[in-house]
Amino acid sequence: MSAGRTRSIRTLNRRIERCELCPRLVHWRRRISREKVKRFADWTYWGKPVPGFGDPRARLLIIGLAPAAHGANRTGRMFTGDRSGDWLYRALHRYGFANQETSLEREDGLELNDCFITAACRCAPPQNKPSAQELRTCRRFLRDELRLLSDVRVIIGLGRIGFDTAFEAASSVHPALNVARPAFGHGVHVRVPCGMHLLGSYHPSQQNTFTGRLTEKMFNAVFTKAVHLLKSDRS
Repeated sequence: MSAGRTRSIRTLNRRIERCELCPRLVHWRRRISREKVKRFADWTYWGKPVPGFGDPRARLLIIGLAPAAHGANRTGRMFTGDRSGDWLYRALHRYGFANQETSLEREDGLELNDCFITAACRCAPPQNKPSAQELRTCRRFLRDELRLLSDVRVIIGLGRIGFDTAFEAASSVHPALNVARPAFGHGVHVRVPCGMHLLGSYHPSQQNTFTGRLTEKMFNAVFTKAVHLLKSDRS
């Protein structure tokens, strides 16, 4: 069963990597990959849509916004090679979901346990702002991931878009989820009728972490809650 799920996720990932449905995003990610920035001038950028990453039997799903232009768009792995990833993988390692607290490149030995990471938008968008239509177009991939990741019990939505996208994707996968979309807030916890828990967290972007809007204590509190919910689910 696990092997079959892994193969299905790999097939989905190949579909994601080939996607060219949003012309604005295709143009932007390719442009960034050509122009680069000075500190990464010797890198060959990934420059394609970035697939999800993690344990196919994961019970924890993390949904971010989109690949960073010089982070995941460069390295080809979610939250890898940027400051947001520094915060996320440090927390995942602290709570036992990652074997190391750094994520620098795809071949750095990082492995996730009981956790899968994905995003609302798979391409790096201009000004880090995908359009509403681009988010709707990309949601098909998240729906497919949710169908394959059938063990997921807790979802953490990073930022309002990550949170809203998580709820909308769960609603489409589980039609019985006929409830109004909850308001996003840091630390918000919603139990959805399909048996999953949805948690909200401010995104660990530099805009939030440098200003103190999000502290490590606040961020860790969300993961403490996630671990508690997963333990309760097993009991």
